[in-house]
Amino acid sequence: MSKIGKINISIPEKVKVLLSGNILNIEGPLGKKSLNIDIETFDLKIDAGKEVSIKPKKQDQNTKRLWGMNRSLINNAIIGASKGYEKILELTGVGYRAALKGNVLNLQLGFSHDINFAIPDGVKIQVEKQNILKISGTDKQQVGMVAAEIKSIRPPEPYKGKGIKEQGQYILRKEGKKK
Repeated sequence: MSKIGKINISIPEKVKVLLSGNILNIEGPLGKKSLNIDIETFDLKIDAGKEVSIKPKKQDQNTKRLWGMNRSLINNAIIGASKGYEKILELTGVGYRAALKGNVLNLQLGFSHDINFAIPDGVKIQVEKQNILKISGTDKQQVGMVAAEIKSIRPPEPYKGKGIKEQGQYILRKEGKKK
C-alpha cells in the first residue's frame, strides 16, 4: 500500500477540478493545468468539488509505484493553481548582481562577460536588492528547473561561499591554507 496515495486531496474553494476522458483539468486563480491520468489503472473520484481521491483498480508492483506519484502530481497541480510555487535565490560575492531586461535575466557573476538567461513562459522572476531573485510560477517542476539552471551557472564554492544558492541552503565550508 502507498502511504502517500491513500491520503485524499482537499480542493480549495477557488479551484475547479474536472475529469474529461483521461485528462484531469485543474483551473484556479493563478492558471490552468491539465494532467494525463491512466484511467485503466487508476480510479479517480471527485467528491462534490471538495476532495479528490485516487485508488488503483488492481494491486501489483507497478500500480503501487505509480499510485503515490500520480497523487503527488495532482496535489502539486492543485496547489500550483491556487497558491503557486516560489523559490528565492541569493547571489553571494563581491560584484555579483542581477537585473531584468525585458524577458531576459542579466547576471554579473565575476566572469569576464555577462550571462543572459532567457526566462521561459509560465515563470516569473523578480529581482530584489540586485542580489536576491524570486522565481515564481504555477508548475512546481518548472520553477525548480529554472532555479536549478540559474544555480548551475555559478554554484557556491566551499572556501568563501561565493556563488548562487537557495535561501536557507547550508554550504559546507572548508578551511583555507595554513602556514
